[in-house]
Amino acid sequence: MDTVELRPGLLYMFRFSVGQAYLWRDAASLTLIDTGPPGSAPDLAAALTHLGLQASDLDRILLTHFHADHIGSAAELAAHSGAAVLAHRWDAPVIRGDMPAPQPVFTAEERPLHERITAAGSLPAAPPCRVDRELAEGDLLDLGGGAAVIGMPGHTDGSIAIHLPAHRLLFTGDAVARTPGGRVILGPFNVDRAEAINSFRKLAGFDVDVACFGHGDPVLADGSAALREATERQSFRLGP
Repeated sequence: MDTVELRPGLLYMFRFSVGQAYLWRDAASLTLIDTGPPGSAPDLAAALTHLGLQASDLDRILLTHFHADHIGSAAELAAHSGAAVLAHRWDAPVIRGDMPAPQPVFTAEERPLHERITAAGSLPAAPPCRVDRELAEGDLLDLGGGAAVIGMPGHTDGSIAIHLPAHRLLFTGDAVARTPGGRVILGPFNVDRAEAINSFRKLAGFDVDVACFGHGDPVLADGSAALREATERQSFRLGP
């Protein structure tokens, strides 16, 4: 796992073999956005120690959606730290283990990608995790001077993005991704592609400098332009 400082003293990215998580550091609170795959808790704890922090310093764990590469270590970290766990109310039953996860509907282009990922080794299932606060579109969080929860249905029913307007910063979860070549794209493997496209287009209207994705390097300058260009460039096909 790699640690990358994105904004000195404020924002860090933890990059795993699959996906990434983010740490936001306010003066009086510490927030982890997603937790990486199952088994990542020791690496995250070590990274916090390297930053002069401890897992017990975490005040909240904010989950963008229920996939195992994002919630895999949430249960262990929550139990160890006592941090509150927040997730959208539509994904909360899956995170708690009360209902099975809806499966994505693959496009023709996504199916071979998914097969390659599966062949490389499937992630273990994420242990059930408590959810202390169920979120909804428009909720405000005491984070970064005020953060808004943005409903982003499509990747999962309860996918969310988090907007910190005072810092011109956006966490998109897997609603948006970035390729190794730097292209900003619609995140793959969606339960409802039409809804995912609508959510993707909605983010192009936000005025941000930094856009942090669930997969791929963040955009660290003029994120709004990158999101707008991505929606204008891509041709979305709704068929299988």
